[in-house]
Amino acid sequence: MSTTVLYCSDPLNERRADAHFAEEARAVRAGGGAVGLIDHDALLARDAGRAVARVPAGAGALWYRGWMIPAARYAELDAALRERGCALRVTPEAYRRAHELPGWYQAFVGLTPPSRWLATPPGRTPEPDRLADAAAALPSRAGIVKDYVKSRKHQWAEACHLPDLTDRAAVHRVVNRFVELQGEDLAGGVVLRAFERFTAAEGVATEVRVWWRDGEPRLVTAHPDSPYAESAAPDLGPVRAAVAELGCAFVTTDLALRADGAWRVVEVGDGQVSDLHKEADLGAFVRLLAGG
Repeated sequence: MSTTVLYCSDPLNERRADAHFAEEARAVRAGGGAVGLIDHDALLARDAGRAVARVPAGAGALWYRGWMIPAARYAELDAALRERGCALRVTPEAYRRAHELPGWYQAFVGLTPPSRWLATPPGRTPEPDRLADAAAALPSRAGIVKDYVKSRKHQWAEACHLPDLTDRAAVHRVVNRFVELQGEDLAGGVVLRAFERFTAAEGVATEVRVWWRDGEPRLVTAHPDSPYAESAAPDLGPVRAAVAELGCAFVTTDLALRADGAWRVVEVGDGQVSDLHKEADLGAFVRLLAGG
């Protein structure tokens, strides 16, 4: 394996990988790869030079595997690495396209819940009229709110679920709470998505994460939030075409089984910042990174 992977360093010990990624980093080394470390906190603080200070100069093409990075900070990371004679394998443009819903949505229309989005800075909730127009464009009675990257599904009633999209006051209240809780972490703006009911089968994950490398599904795992390691096997034909249209080299697609038996793409992400299920095959994942 001739590849180098950058991991976030442990905040308490900059010489080792963050505990969340430590086992994966060991698997990379065991597979013959090299591991570099970046300071994620420094990067978020807009000190990209300090963030990459421990990356060897001239390290070549690099994967990043770590905590999510806002698209603008990712571009700064790439620029800082280029000053050291290396660069990320995923360009900033490709990262943003896969990481943020407005970048990937068009390629997946028909496979994913209908969505509308409104650009807005952190701390600013879109005006009620704009929200009402976006809600009226969705072909469902209910919806959810998220930003360009994440929802607050664990605060379902308070800051995620929109049970009646025609209730302007309720929509504004939930969206406003979502924006408030996201704070400075609000990514891009507000997204309203049509609500679709998905199934849950005891003992089997009905939301799966498919890892795509160069347009091919290289690994299928249970979603990281699933308590089950076993994953169902969706038909990937239509998704393959959408991934090809997206044109990003390393992406994940999260698929859930809708109540009517249809597999739906609920999220697309850049593979570098997509988490692995705790029981995923690390050897297979390392081979995916190596391209073998």
